[in-house]
Amino acid sequence: MTGEKSPIRTRFAPSPTGYLHIGGARTALFCWLAARHSGGQFVLRVEDTDRERSTAESVQAILDGLAWLELDCDEGPFYQSERFDEYRKAVDRLLESGQAYRCYCSRERIEKLREEAMANGEKPRYDGHCRNLDSAPEGVEPVIRFRNPDEGSVVFDDHVRGRIEVANSELDDLVIMRADGTPTYNFAVVIDDMGMDINMVIRGDDHINNTPRQINIYRALGAEPPTFAHVPMILGDDGARLSKRHGAVSVLAWREQGYLPDAMVNYLARLGWSHGDQEIFSRDELVELFDIGDVNRKASRFDTEKLNWLNHHYLREGDRDRVHSELIWHLQRAGLQAEQGPPLADLIAVQAERVETLVELVEQSRPFFTDYEEFEPGAAKKHLRPVAAEPLTALRGRLEALADWTPDALQAAMQATADELGIGFGKIGMPLRVALMGHGQSPAINQTLWLMGKGRSLDRIDRALAHIEARVAAG
Repeated sequence: MTGEKSPIRTRFAPSPTGYLHIGGARTALFCWLAARHSGGQFVLRVEDTDRERSTAESVQAILDGLAWLELDCDEGPFYQSERFDEYRKAVDRLLESGQAYRCYCSRERIEKLREEAMANGEKPRYDGHCRNLDSAPEGVEPVIRFRNPDEGSVVFDDHVRGRIEVANSELDDLVIMRADGTPTYNFAVVIDDMGMDINMVIRGDDHINNTPRQINIYRALGAEPPTFAHVPMILGDDGARLSKRHGAVSVLAWREQGYLPDAMVNYLARLGWSHGDQEIFSRDELVELFDIGDVNRKASRFDTEKLNWLNHHYLREGDRDRVHSELIWHLQRAGLQAEQGPPLADLIAVQAERVETLVELVEQSRPFFTDYEEFEPGAAKKHLRPVAAEPLTALRGRLEALADWTPDALQAAMQATADELGIGFGKIGMPLRVALMGHGQSPAINQTLWLMGKGRSLDRIDRALAHIEARVAAG
């Protein structure tokens, strides 16, 4: 087992140029699980050196997304923008040892090299023009390039992809610091991971080409590289790479659509990782069972139907307090107050069987919290007819006298009314449903009465009777 040998100290290092997307959230989860499983540490680092694209709003969106998923960090968040002195010190070390050099080539020259290589069907690469300059041109602020080894190869054993070997002849002298003094990605992450004692880097496999370059920088600085685990990409339902066109790719957008954090964590863990045929995992089970070496190297496909199935499960079977907390958040977003409706435990017990998301639950439960503006015309025309006045009036009398407002007692009161009048149960049930909800859809009618409460139920029956009376008066 990969995680059994020693504590894993890993990090999640997002760039704050947007929201926390699904792929990033799964990487964060795998990092968190690897650290927790091994008794190690999970570090959060914000890679905000891109001054033009990084925003405080994006940082907050990332922090909010992690908080919603409850992926707590042991250290951080650290910010690359506050570590520039560390990058400059490391650059100076490489310059002094001759393993980095100043490059004065213009953008035009670099672009010409790229175009020529492309025209010849070759991989674009820097030609080392400034490696051994005798003198520096005046008035040009140089970039700093890493002097990549000319010979040999980089070999590493990836926890997901297996053994990978890349010849140094395939790598060129990458820029490690720009002319304005800002570090490039490949350099900054090495210095940060060294300084933060990271011993395993877990990230998307779109970074796999960066790893040999980074390993060479570690070695040039006399440091032992961490181990690496490159997890596969996530595809949409249609098999294409997951993107905005697939809908809610932001973690918080899934929250807004009514998904529970426990369902999302369970689902993300199963995107590329498995433990036998088990589909439902508590967080404790995930921590106990997760091993980064069990992650599949093939791309995973996002299956919204499966997520809906999991969310439905957690609505019905999940921790009540956690479901309540999310439900209150959704009620407030819908302009409703929890205290103005039935007890949330009762509401969830009735409605969770009928919905897949909290958004559906709230919308279908709105009449339990606030009065509807008017009856749905079709339902009122069909069910609030003059013939419904007698059963509704008789039922109202029984309900007003009822001391035990429970589903069983309510069912008995409705049945007794139907038996007394010699009518079928539907002659009471449908007019009552429209009276209570304003339309023709609801849970079982006795449960609907129970959730609605005595006072509100009687008021709405009175409203329905007034509607029928007005209908009779209008002819």
